[in-house]
Amino acid sequence: MTVVSLRLPRRAAAGDRSPASASLAVARRRPPVDVLVSIAVLAVVLVWSVAPGLVTSQDPADGVPADKLLGPSAAHWFGTDHLGRDVFTRVVYGSSSSVLSALVAVAIGLLVGGLIGLIAGFIGGWVDSTLSRLVDVLLAIPGFLLAVVIVTALGFQTINAAIATGVSAVAVFARLMRAETIRTRQSVFVEAAYLQGGSATHVLTRHVLPNASRSVVALAVLQFGVSILVIASLAFLGYGDPPPASDWGLLVSAGKDYPTAPWLVYTPAVVIIATVLALNRVSRWLRKTD
Repeated sequence: MTVVSLRLPRRAAAGDRSPASASLAVARRRPPVDVLVSIAVLAVVLVWSVAPGLVTSQDPADGVPADKLLGPSAAHWFGTDHLGRDVFTRVVYGSSSSVLSALVAVAIGLLVGGLIGLIAGFIGGWVDSTLSRLVDVLLAIPGFLLAVVIVTALGFQTINAAIATGVSAVAVFARLMRAETIRTRQSVFVEAAYLQGGSATHVLTRHVLPNASRSVVALAVLQFGVSILVIASLAFLGYGDPPPASDWGLLVSAGKDYPTAPWLVYTPAVVIIATVLALNRVSRWLRKTD
């Protein structure tokens, strides 16, 4: 009798990788130069938000009337406004409110939307159908319009604008989390966990949630930039804190009334654009390295 043996191809172990493939894997995870620049920009904004007193010693609410509407210079990097207040100081202190509001908005969207998507994708059936129809309704309403309606009902404050922005982002997080949960639930290792006697709660918390949340992290970074734009837009329209607050959107709105002093508009606008673009680039890099 002739015995025929079949040898299945063995997957290469971590130690069997060639130096070329190992160096290629490291190169893929190494942040490129533009990502490093983006991270540096975000680090600066974070320092402004956490400790503005370390960056500037001036008061954002007090100004010198004799120094009103001065252009950018060594003494005033972003110039001064119509009351003689240093615009750079106001932008620095305004970052605290803008960044905190965006964090609140992302937290609401991530927690509420992620929970809805996780439950819908893991349980399935009529629960999935009901929650999916709710998400479809939210997706059918333009996000900015929904934010305007909610902040109008809650009141014109920056924290209410953050809540409204977070509610408008719930559907986006729920849709992605549901898709990732369904994909992960159908994986072989999840079926193996059930066969080994794992309960639904154990499988959900130890296997499905960690693997399904990877793409959601990249979305959270991207949504952070979107939230900054939405909150700044609401502040521009007057739905945020009233003056003398220094929210970025409010600074742009106040500066448009002085066409002879364009730095009142473009300096906070450049900060908003740089922050959003940096968040966008970091989010794209996180998606590629996922």
